[in-house]
Amino acid sequence: MSTKYSPNIGGEIMSKTIFISNRLPITVKREGDDFAYEKSIGGLATGLKNYHDNTDNVWIGWPGVPSDTLDTRAQEKLAKELEKKYKCLPVFLSECDVEMFYYGFCNKTIWPLFHYFINKTEYEEELWEAYQDVNRRFFDKVVSIISEDDTIWIHDYQLMLLPEMIKDKFPNAKIGFFLHIPFPSFEVYRLLVWRDQILHGLLGADLIGFHTYDYVRHFLSSVRRLLGYENNLNRITYDDRYVQVDAFPMGIDYDRFVMEYNTQQFESEAHQIEKSTIGEKVILSIDRLDYTKGIPERIRAFDEFLCRYPEHLGKVRFHLIVAPSRIAVDSYEDLRSEIAELVSEINGKHGTVDWMPIWYYFQSFSQESLIALYKGSDVLLVTPLRDGMNLVAKEYIAARTDQEGMVVISETAGAASELGEAVVVNANDSFAISEGIKTALDMPIEEKKAINSILHKRLKRYNVQFWADEFIKAIDQPVMASEQMVTRNIEKNNSIIVDAYLKASTRIIFLDYDGTLVGFKSIPQKAKPDSELKKLLFKLTEDPKNTVVIVSGRDRHTLEEWLGDLRMHMLAAHGLWRREQDGKWAITAALENSWKETVSGIMQMYVDRMPGALIEEKDYSLAFHYRQCEPDMVSVKLGEVRAALSSVTESMSLGIQEGSKVLEVKDSRVDKGQSATLFLQNKNYDFILGAGDDHTDEDLFAALPQSAYSVKIGAGSTNAKYRLKSWKSMRTLLKKLTEDRGFGI
Repeated sequence: MSTKYSPNIGGEIMSKTIFISNRLPITVKREGDDFAYEKSIGGLATGLKNYHDNTDNVWIGWPGVPSDTLDTRAQEKLAKELEKKYKCLPVFLSECDVEMFYYGFCNKTIWPLFHYFINKTEYEEELWEAYQDVNRRFFDKVVSIISEDDTIWIHDYQLMLLPEMIKDKFPNAKIGFFLHIPFPSFEVYRLLVWRDQILHGLLGADLIGFHTYDYVRHFLSSVRRLLGYENNLNRITYDDRYVQVDAFPMGIDYDRFVMEYNTQQFESEAHQIEKSTIGEKVILSIDRLDYTKGIPERIRAFDEFLCRYPEHLGKVRFHLIVAPSRIAVDSYEDLRSEIAELVSEINGKHGTVDWMPIWYYFQSFSQESLIALYKGSDVLLVTPLRDGMNLVAKEYIAARTDQEGMVVISETAGAASELGEAVVVNANDSFAISEGIKTALDMPIEEKKAINSILHKRLKRYNVQFWADEFIKAIDQPVMASEQMVTRNIEKNNSIIVDAYLKASTRIIFLDYDGTLVGFKSIPQKAKPDSELKKLLFKLTEDPKNTVVIVSGRDRHTLEEWLGDLRMHMLAAHGLWRREQDGKWAITAALENSWKETVSGIMQMYVDRMPGALIEEKDYSLAFHYRQCEPDMVSVKLGEVRAALSSVTESMSLGIQEGSKVLEVKDSRVDKGQSATLFLQNKNYDFILGAGDDHTDEDLFAALPQSAYSVKIGAGSTNAKYRLKSWKSMRTLLKKLTEDRGFGI
């Protein structure tokens, strides 16, 4: 139903930008057999307008009309008109889809949890399945139009699985993701049942953006603690590429709010507001109906203000505007009833025959009407219990071109980090809010103007267009860094190695174990080979052209137990022990263990201080594992552990070998490279392959001859010629080497 977007200039396929959000920037309404279209004027649509208007770009999203209310012909007509007139591609969702996906998982699970309302969070497998399904349908729509080098910008919590889906299929696509709601602290996020899947989904993006640095910090902490990926300067090393995480506070369309309005409707409304509030100060509150906005708490704080400062009775008016939202949901209907009861109670408590303290409006207003309300209000009260950004505060400041208004904002609103000069309060402290109202009302005009002058300059410079420009430009940075990091990625095309393997008659293959053939486990002994790996290694070893050598830091007893039934050579303890195909082990160097007691004592001291750490004793080495330790504690303590070990080993022939979440003390005269080269001395091989994932394998790569095929698993600097993303990719390569060779199980 949609056109394959592939701008062609001079015979070349040009890259494009694809914007993806839950809703299209077009509001669609059914009018009989036809459709009415209205462009959105929200911050996102405005910020991306210049990009979207470019002929090379397209926007994907749900049009807002349930698909089961449209027959096939109507769907085709709607899709064609959206594509032709507005460069939008619709993803059709039924009423059931919307109920399960949007009103279900998005608003019963993600929304409350990410806003710290743990008691309102629901965990239902059926809703999670609906969330996955809708993300896949968005992915299918992307597949229908994407080119390999396109830039894709995905928006918000409804589509957090989509980045990974796209990156897996199109690894060269540049993907940005922006979350418009808060990202919670690790202690809250860890409660999510599907927490790992969501994080992996987001990490499919090259750039992940949040409104504030607090959200950035929370996300990085969750990734580090739950998935084990470290970061440096907000950059995560994820498999064989970088993911940049940064704060991009969203701005507003500043010019729209500072412009002069002279329409009849605007002048009429502005005049009516001015006339009806003569002799009164006006406090304004604008929110949609939602429990995260702290509306009942705000009303109670206003009551507190009137009780504490009775001199303001009859002299202040509170305009409380609540836009209808999800009114069919019971909890929201309960909230609406609570608000109405509080308003009635306080008006009855403080009101008089000729004065009503709270004017409550449960309705939506046009943008022009809101600007008239902004201009006619002395104080804007914005006190959400938790909010991603809150653009209302910025809009109010911009609209008050006389710079005589003042914002009272809660510290839990994202915008508070940019509006620190305003009156900042605790959203849960009614006394603090009431004092904030008092401060804002009594603030001298000169002080207000001084504060607002600073804020106006900031909002003018960092407007919504600037926000979009900065994000689009930033997408390229981690992509370029990833390209520089990768030596020669053979993830999608490893025919270079496969072809050389097939042509060779005498082959030797050196394989590390942990991180290369299996993934890392919380406890080393859990990383036993599974049936798939055993079959792959069996096929390799049964080929008479092959000599297979496992080169591992593990002790010989473990390797014997796990792999001793295979016809292969093994190098254990980084090459200290050598096992021939006949199963006999021999030591490769004469070593002694008198140092162990001293080093073990130091390690044990830090095991006691670092919960989760453990010591693994091998024949002639000691390994200090810290994979299960608290990451923040590791960042503080690891340097101390390293220094303590160095102080006792520097005068001996010992070295500290660093692996993945492990420090191993061993004799520095033994390494994987030295031991592996012994296999190359007495026989000429026309195919040599070495694969490993960490620092200990660099000795192997450096020792192999120039003609060898060396493969680094994962990211980081390396002596290897080639690179694969993960141990799973290595298994894929081994499958290609062993398929259809006539050595079945």
